[in-house]
Amino acid sequence: MRVRIASTKATQKITKAMQMVAASKLRRAQTAAEAARPYADKMSAVISNIASAAAGSPGAPVLLAGTGRDQVHLLLVCTGERGLSGAFNSSIVRLARERALALMAQGKDVKFFCVGRKGYEQLRRQFDKQIVEHLDLRSVRQLGFVNAEDIAKKVLARFEAGEFDVCTLFYSRFKSVIAQIPTAQQVIPLVVEESAAASTTSYEYEPEEDEILTRLLPRNLAVQIFRALLENNASFYGAQMSAMDNATRNAGEMIRKQTLVYNRTRQAQITKELIEIISGAEAV
Repeated sequence: MRVRIASTKATQKITKAMQMVAASKLRRAQTAAEAARPYADKMSAVISNIASAAAGSPGAPVLLAGTGRDQVHLLLVCTGERGLSGAFNSSIVRLARERALALMAQGKDVKFFCVGRKGYEQLRRQFDKQIVEHLDLRSVRQLGFVNAEDIAKKVLARFEAGEFDVCTLFYSRFKSVIAQIPTAQQVIPLVVEESAAASTTSYEYEPEEDEILTRLLPRNLAVQIFRALLENNASFYGAQMSAMDNATRNAGEMIRKQTLVYNRTRQAQITKELIEIISGAEAV
């Protein structure tokens, strides 16, 4: 019992330390995620406004108009590189798995592009042959826009090669330390927001809308991926902080119970030895 209590106390120290580390990293990750939201939202709004004006144009970029087919779907699944974060990784994978099974039930072809080790390890158990690429970011100490650009270039290269028709981005949107929301966002072809499409405001663009979209749409893809990576980073540390806090509390409760059992066992042993000594003395 002494060994078990000492082991539980050592585990409690580790979980407490991990909780404090996650808490210190969470603030910076949360600040970065919240700072990226206005830019990503404004980028989507501007592109949606331009796209609504260019809708139906024969020269509309393929990233907006699509290939005209809906047969092959690429699921871009972004998860964490490490565990000990509760249901953070599994909730994203679960959402992607449900979407994949629903598409396959409709006769669609599904491919996976995994960003993050944990999502890849879970998805390859069921969809090993459908994973076309896996990107590991464990060596990246601080996420930058260049990382999102690299992912966007790989996705665009596959799209231009005709490997898929629709791309959906999966990540976890940070809401609070105890709430992270698994999110699916279609990025290819771009979904035009209804508010922008219904806007009565008229703008004149120079150069033409199609030329602007040709340049903005690839950048928008990188921006949305970068936002997803930052949201995931903040969600990971929030989930890890919460999970380690629960683990620390559980370890404390386990130590209390183990100490109680240890004391009772010790008292029972002492009482037994005293009875044996008294019985031996009376027998003499």
